[in-house]
Amino acid sequence: MSTNEELFARAQRVIPGGVNSPVRAFRAVGGTPRFVRRAEGAYFWDAEGRRYIDYIGSWGPMILGHGHPAVLEAVLKAAADGFSFGAPTEREIELAEAIIALVPGLEQVRLVSSGTEAGMSALRLARGATGRSKIVKFEGCYHGHADALLVKAGSGLATFGHPTSAGVPAEVVQHTLVLEYNNLAQLDAAFDVHGREIACVMIEPIAGNMNFVRASVPFMSRLRELCTKHGALLVFDEVMTGFRVGLRGAYGVYAQALPGFAPDLFVFGKVIGGGMPLAAFGGKRDVMSQLAPLGPVYQAGTLSGNPVATACGLATLHEISRPGFFEALAARTRGLVEGLGGAARAAGVPLVGDSEGGMFGFFFTRSHTDGLPQNYGAVMATDKERFNRFFHGMLARGVYLAPALYEAGFVSAAHSEADLAATIDAAAAALA
Repeated sequence: MSTNEELFARAQRVIPGGVNSPVRAFRAVGGTPRFVRRAEGAYFWDAEGRRYIDYIGSWGPMILGHGHPAVLEAVLKAAADGFSFGAPTEREIELAEAIIALVPGLEQVRLVSSGTEAGMSALRLARGATGRSKIVKFEGCYHGHADALLVKAGSGLATFGHPTSAGVPAEVVQHTLVLEYNNLAQLDAAFDVHGREIACVMIEPIAGNMNFVRASVPFMSRLRELCTKHGALLVFDEVMTGFRVGLRGAYGVYAQALPGFAPDLFVFGKVIGGGMPLAAFGGKRDVMSQLAPLGPVYQAGTLSGNPVATACGLATLHEISRPGFFEALAARTRGLVEGLGGAARAAGVPLVGDSEGGMFGFFFTRSHTDGLPQNYGAVMATDKERFNRFFHGMLARGVYLAPALYEAGFVSAAHSEADLAATIDAAAAALA
């Protein structure tokens, strides 16, 4: 049996950095990544046979836990019928119908294979539908690694961003405007100057890539108002939150607070594939009709609507649509966050946390009087060093959290009260 260290050394010889997605490398927290051998329910086992309580759940999709019997049965049956056809299947229609049925106002969706592909395609569609080039995003929100979206904030108020990755020419992001999350003044300034040129605003309504930060209700209300006034499309990136924070996703949270509220386009991923590579983007019929083969905006994908992935997604959506599912999941997640907060208070450590549905986040603050961060700058000001020590303390006690301060956590239906209690006990010991 190989150790994690041996596998990492071997991986680094043939895979850049030894991983196929950067955050898996433990660069943010230090140490050696755990190579997973298998997973079941709320747990996974590493190459050395050690069991961990899993709070990343493949970064969100495993809302039912690993290997849910109904999902596994659907996947095996679909695989027996064929892996991929390159032609339409009835199951693609069924999944599109299921997504539309859960999101009021959504009329059509296009299935793709990844969140990056869905975000990139929604952006192209927004530009094609409006005939405009400029887009707005917010610092700390991640929408996949498409060139136009790999940007960081510029040097002043409502300035255009510059690339955060080598290989992205400055001219590619010259039309991308980067604003501070939850900053109403910057939002107004950006539309005052560029309103007639903005094709869309893309936002994570609950940002899961700067840990867990909510857009305030006044901010979201103003954003909708400005997009409507200036003819820009509002794009909700719900790759992470869609069907994870509630049956209607984060949209449902804001629609409850703002009657009549709705985005123009949605981007979905993760839960709708149940752990398989599957994502989608969608909106009103008149906007979606701009896509090929009906309209001039081109988008295609050989594996889009993959028959095994759609079976996995359909089975997952069926299970999470059962009455009481999200109420129980939300209560379990709140209990975890409250328990972590209690452990921190007992240790005299300043910590704040938040959750929605089965998604949560927490921050080690610099002071007991600090509240929840409202933007990326505030997240960056939290205690990263304490988080890193806490991460390794939890890992040593069999609890696997996201290996970076900037990532949200996820609770599944498979996490038991005993799992939560063990996690809180581990936190108390780690903090002590």
